[in-house]
Amino acid sequence: MATAIFYASSVGNTEDIAKRLATKLGDIDTYNICDEGIQKINNYEKIIFGVSTWGDGDLQDDWEDSWGDFCDINFSEKTIALFGLGDQDSYADTFVDGLGTMYDALKDTGANIIGFTSTEGFCHEESTAQIKNEFVGLVLDEDNQDDLSEERIDAWINTIKERIL
Repeated sequence: MATAIFYASSVGNTEDIAKRLATKLGDIDTYNICDEGIQKINNYEKIIFGVSTWGDGDLQDDWEDSWGDFCDINFSEKTIALFGLGDQDSYADTFVDGLGTMYDALKDTGANIIGFTSTEGFCHEESTAQIKNEFVGLVLDEDNQDDLSEERIDAWINTIKERIL
């Protein structure tokens, strides 16, 4: 089965990253859950989920609206990579917590979650998306460190590409 990216985006940053990832990975399918919903997730065994964090650690609205249905999906035997966007300066104590929420929903489902990344180079106080010195996926801060995004994306792709394609 093919690989797909499912994301939601309020201001366009998560959509931009999803499209950049899709292009770098070979024009894989991308779905904005606002337009497509989440039912197509069942058609894929390899999935990349993109989520941004809003307010004080909340999921983006479209993910929030679909959350009950998302949590009902059978993720066992699926390979999943995660990416999340956040603002480490304005929300240092809830940095990329939306990513942490998604990881928490997936971690005990039997899914094979790949693509953890180092917390090095980030300056935040707390994050539910952090386990020891690693984030549970690719983390980007387009508000404060957009100049580092391309390098972080390329490094992450190199660690996941053999297992996600």
